[in-house]
Amino acid sequence: MLPKIGITLGDAAGIGPEIILKALSEPAIRKLCSPLIIGDKLILEHTARSLNLPFQDELLDLNQFSTLPELGKISPNCGKAALTYVEKAVNLCLSQQIAAMVTAPIHKEAIHLAGSPYAGHTEMIAKLTNAKEYAMMLVGGGLRVILVTIHIGLATVSAALTSEKIFRTIRLAYRATQELGISRPKIAVAGFNPHSGEQGLFGDEEQTKIEPAIQQAKQEYIPVEGPYPPDTVFHRAINGDFDIVVVMYHDQGLIPLKTVAFYSGVNVTIGLPIVRTSVDHGTAYDIAGKGIANPESLIEAIRLAVQLVKNRAR
Repeated sequence: MLPKIGITLGDAAGIGPEIILKALSEPAIRKLCSPLIIGDKLILEHTARSLNLPFQDELLDLNQFSTLPELGKISPNCGKAALTYVEKAVNLCLSQQIAAMVTAPIHKEAIHLAGSPYAGHTEMIAKLTNAKEYAMMLVGGGLRVILVTIHIGLATVSAALTSEKIFRTIRLAYRATQELGISRPKIAVAGFNPHSGEQGLFGDEEQTKIEPAIQQAKQEYIPVEGPYPPDTVFHRAINGDFDIVVVMYHDQGLIPLKTVAFYSGVNVTIGLPIVRTSVDHGTAYDIAGKGIANPESLIEAIRLAVQLVKNRAR
């Protein structure tokens, strides 16, 4: 029996509906899972008609729209609907009615206009599942990166870094390798400063925060090394030296990953009691409704969700 995978519609004014219909038209995806779209029939039927795409999948219609939203425009109604889809998918996962959830993109400003206190999907799903320790992992192009800090201003990163937070992320990185079925994992930790600080010449975060976290992880027999200079560690990871890189802030990990996997990157939340993957891109308002959105990231997110479900069942 194929696992049932819930796919949330995302922001209805963006490319979510289009990439969902395109992804689910792929025969290979139908051999992997039984998809359940969590969204609105009105939106999907209109998208299918206007772009001449097939729409034949099981749908949980949450009926959030009485009229079509304006494509490419920030809307609190779209933000509210997107939040509703996510909450429903989480509940279905927790009640084991679906095996995993895959999320199409939401727009952060739209969900804030709708009253959401969350910075994005990751924080919201962690709260809904009561996850105490969680992290964002990105996968693509031969790279895996996991983030110590996520959606915060760059000027605040240093103060937000603590040895305990870095240690917890290393531990989550190890958990990620286990869930991915990597039998002998190699975990690298990126430094924070250029050249990993050059022994304090360019900053002391490596010495005061990162190295103590690595030592603590080693005491738990976690196979981790570093900190490595950020300008070389990703090259080494792509070449097979490391299975996953622990990075200190959002763009430190996402810039190299999106350079090698712009269309195929996948976002995974590690530390949840459920399986959740997502596209690694935004709502792309500028091309919404034009029929040119690339579904590759969503296709890969579905593939990875199925893999994680199978690995957890072993």
